[in-house]
Amino acid sequence: MVTSGATARAFADHAVPGRGRTLADRISGFTHGRPRLRLAALLSAPLTWFGVAYLAALAALFVSAFWTIDDFTGQIVRVWNVDNFRTLFTEGVYRTITLRTFGVALAVTAIDALIAFPMAYYMARHASVRAQRALVIATLMPLWASYLVKAYSWRTMLADNGVVDWVLRPLGLHTPGYGVTATVMTLSYLWLPYMILPVHAGLEQIPQSLVEASADLGARGWRTFRSVIFPAVVPSLIAGSIFTFSLSLGDYIAVQIVGGTSQMLGNVVYTNVGAANNLPFAATVATVPVVIILLYLFAVRRTGALDNL
Repeated sequence: MVTSGATARAFADHAVPGRGRTLADRISGFTHGRPRLRLAALLSAPLTWFGVAYLAALAALFVSAFWTIDDFTGQIVRVWNVDNFRTLFTEGVYRTITLRTFGVALAVTAIDALIAFPMAYYMARHASVRAQRALVIATLMPLWASYLVKAYSWRTMLADNGVVDWVLRPLGLHTPGYGVTATVMTLSYLWLPYMILPVHAGLEQIPQSLVEASADLGARGWRTFRSVIFPAVVPSLIAGSIFTFSLSLGDYIAVQIVGGTSQMLGNVVYTNVGAANNLPFAATVATVPVVIILLYLFAVRRTGALDNL
């Protein structure tokens, strides 16, 4: 039987190892049986991007914090010193702004936790499946709106004769106006979904059998909540606090809109990047929230909160 030329060439390609194989086939054959090599190849591109775009930028930020700026020329002087850190920690105004920023972040986190827990508890433990879906969508809906629209909406509500003033006036109270209180209220609203969702997920993971076992052993509702439910959901609360705390530390737009004359660390960074054109000092101020968050993450790493992110 006479074999055609195309069939003969195809037979030769299969008979000779490596001949006629594409580059993808060769790579697949080389990595076959080497799972670690395949994983490294898969993650190489995103890890490279992460290292260049994030870690390298963070390192550049930290390095530039040790430089200064020439007061006469406005040029950056690349001479290593700690003058910026000395200014940050010795001048009272910056200590006040740092403490105010830290206090606002703590207040926002506490308020969001107090509001989010009962909402998430009802969604996870009592609402029907249909109602639960509707409540999750309602929780996510504020995230679909523009940040600026929400911030300016709160500015309108907190103004004189605004919605908040209209609600408080029958009680003999008045709107808090613009300042630290308005900033806390606005940030609490903005970051509330980031607290509700982790807590809701944590409550959903609690087996109903644990609650039933607690009831079978004679524990009442409050004892079951205190001994079974709350300890199990603490990591989720801490996971949510990482979002609310870190986002509040770095925010400056809401403070610009509703903060009045109050300043936070983000505003100091913005001012020194723009009007003052002092990039080294802006980098110095920006390292403070980064260090605070790293210390917080280091403190909560053993609680299991990072597994809930």
